[in-house]
Amino acid sequence: MPLLRRLRKREIAMNNITMRMNADELILMALREDITSEDITTNSVMPVYQAGEVDIICKQDGVIAGLDVFKRVFEILDDNTEVVFYCKDGDSVKNGDKIGLVRGDIRVLLSGERTALNFLQRMSGIATYTREIADLLKGTKTKLLDTRKTTPNMRIFEKYSVKVGGGYNHRYNLSDGILLKDNHIGAAGGVKEAVRMAKEYAPFVRKIEIEVENLDMLMEALEAGADIVMLDNMSVEDMKKAVSLCAGKAETECSGNVTRENVTKLVDIGVDYISSGALTHSSPILDLSLKNLHAIHSI
Repeated sequence: MPLLRRLRKREIAMNNITMRMNADELILMALREDITSEDITTNSVMPVYQAGEVDIICKQDGVIAGLDVFKRVFEILDDNTEVVFYCKDGDSVKNGDKIGLVRGDIRVLLSGERTALNFLQRMSGIATYTREIADLLKGTKTKLLDTRKTTPNMRIFEKYSVKVGGGYNHRYNLSDGILLKDNHIGAAGGVKEAVRMAKEYAPFVRKIEIEVENLDMLMEALEAGADIVMLDNMSVEDMKKAVSLCAGKAETECSGNVTRENVTKLVDIGVDYISSGALTHSSPILDLSLKNLHAIHSI
């Protein structure tokens, strides 16, 4: 296996461990949102225990992500629930594929169905959309990044899904990195002042990234010693000039309404990173469902 692929698999595995450490509380919040006192529909048709089994069916092509989260929903409801998968996170799946099954108390299968699918569909949708854009950047040095434009309380799941799809994570939250945007620059009184103040305040191990909107701001950022410059909503021509001016001085990131439809215009610019909020705020879900529920005699 090529070294880069091994490193990416290890990176995803470590990210998955972190997600597991934080996931239970968020999953419980989602379950409490859906079941405030009881599942009145299920309890009306299934008043007592009955073992059952249901298939997990894929209804469109895509990339799967979030299997452990899906499984954990049912385990939290009843740790005797058994979930079997026929694929793993990062695998491509096809319309009509049976990708797993859930076996246990039918009441648990019914009550956990929507919450589990909400996580799996959302995460798989992000992984699918990310893969589509990442594939367009293959063969270049440019890495695809996500942003903080995530669903409240879903960030850990959504950023994990970006990695599964072949993208990379930008800073996780405001405590994770310094990114001076337009309003920070305005508050500080200018580009140079913002960088200077960040250098004075931040630990020396922190890189300082600053958003610039034109070449004049770029030159100020370079003179001030910024480590990374974000080229925000600049023309392709100006971004190419910016990359040349930054060579050996700072890393470059391109940002501003990047989508699957327009990313190819940015491929030849030569930036180090392209960030896209669309990975998490505009990815459609991957259509999945639980089908063929039936009772079984033993479990």
